Amino acid sequence: MKVPDLLEGVLSLDRSSSLSLSQQIYRRIREAVGNGQLKPGMRLPSSRKLANRLEVSRNTVNAAFELLQAETIITVEPGSAPTVSGGVQIDGAPAQVGEAPVRGKLSARGRLLAQHLRGDSWAFRHGALQPGAPALDAFPHDLWGRYLRRAARSSPCAELLYENATGHPALTRVLADYLASERGVRTEPDQILVTSSMQAALSGLAQALADPGDHAWMEDPGYIGARSAFHGAGLKICGIPVDREGAVIEAMTGRRPSPRLVYVTPSHSYPFGSRMPLSRRLQLISAAREMGAIVLEDDYDSEFLFEGRPIAALQGLASSGEVIYLGTFSKSFLPGLRISYCVLPKPLVEGVRSVFRQTGRLSNVHAQIALADFMSSGEYRAHLKRIRDLYQQRGLALVEALRGRLGNRIEVDTPTGNVQVAVRFRSEIDDEKLARDLQARGFAVSPLSPCFVERAPEKGLVIGFAAATVPQISQFTDLLADHLGGS
Repeated sequence: MKVPDLLEGVLSLDRSSSLSLSQQIYRRIREAVGNGQLKPGMRLPSSRKLANRLEVSRNTVNAAFELLQAETIITVEPGSAPTVSGGVQIDGAPAQVGEAPVRGKLSARGRLLAQHLRGDSWAFRHGALQPGAPALDAFPHDLWGRYLRRAARSSPCAELLYENATGHPALTRVLADYLASERGVRTEPDQILVTSSMQAALSGLAQALADPGDHAWMEDPGYIGARSAFHGAGLKICGIPVDREGAVIEAMTGRRPSPRLVYVTPSHSYPFGSRMPLSRRLQLISAAREMGAIVLEDDYDSEFLFEGRPIAALQGLASSGEVIYLGTFSKSFLPGLRISYCVLPKPLVEGVRSVFRQTGRLSNVHAQIALADFMSSGEYRAHLKRIRDLYQQRGLALVEALRGRLGNRIEVDTPTGNVQVAVRFRSEIDDEKLARDLQARGFAVSPLSPCFVERAPEKGLVIGFAAATVPQISQFTDLLADHLGGS
């Protein structure tokens, strides 16, 4: 069996081995780096070329490359062949002082789950203009405190034990009514599973509904949290191009292999905020039905629509269980509330419920009871109206300031909803370095380029506006103008 010269004597496959072919490729290359046969800077064959030479599928090679990349043994850049990384310690090579023993290292699955796809330039620490952050100054702290105290005092002890692990009945009932009236979602309360975050829901669904090596399609650019969940589950991730009406469904037709999961944010595509019209939503449902795929509908920021009328959720338009609806209170309330949920087709409910329970994807019961009362009283709708008006004012103020100060150096759309905007640069700027520089000055903005899946990344910033103040906006636009240069 012929292999490229670089791997002659390094890589051979035993098809009678109990090890999978991808594990054999992974181990052989890992050992060769560890013993010095492959040195830092050497380029390996592309996955396509190596698959052809070894007479295996490209997925087999990609699975091995992903494990090697997760260990930082190789570096894989889009459009380039993999390169052996430098300064990596492999078992059997001299250990660095203080290095953890072998028994303390992550498994291959653990390394996939732990890989930080956002990169170190993504803003996680608190700061001004942080994407996704709601306005703390507009949160009804005292009112919410009363509901929490009432829940703590009045909740029967039996409800605080092991029952209702994936959703308190009071909350699932009020959620079912709310989603039906506001989003056109068709559901019974027992189809709603409550969990701690959108990330927890996506990760659990990816592991429950797809096997390692299955394909997941998502918007490109798209939400990195979804990409992280699919990557951690060992799925192959493919991008769907996005235009001003969301995911381009025509780009899905004819692609092989078909996906197991299709992830979309039709209310406001992340990060640009495109809104998918009804005709395209119906087209997506039809395509998913033909492919046998499950659509994960993240109804991202659907509460914050500044213009036009809301369009019914995909889930309410589907008739054959093609769609799982996902929602969260992280933006409309607080991320620290730790309450998100998903609406499942009935045949999947018990299986996914068991997965969530067995993997600990659970949410605080007192908070669920308090939230159910808060919603039933009408206070939640009143709160949404207040912050929707406020967020629209702040979003427009940010965009007007950016355009006025930076002119044609940037491209940014007027927000029609959402809690953040994506700004594109018209010149070639290292947006990751820029984001780190701005974070050091107290602005927790994030780079745009990591959001891209397969397309050539565009450079820019993702900027939150829900909590933006006039002085922050003014200081930020001046600082950004200094970095971008020009008049």
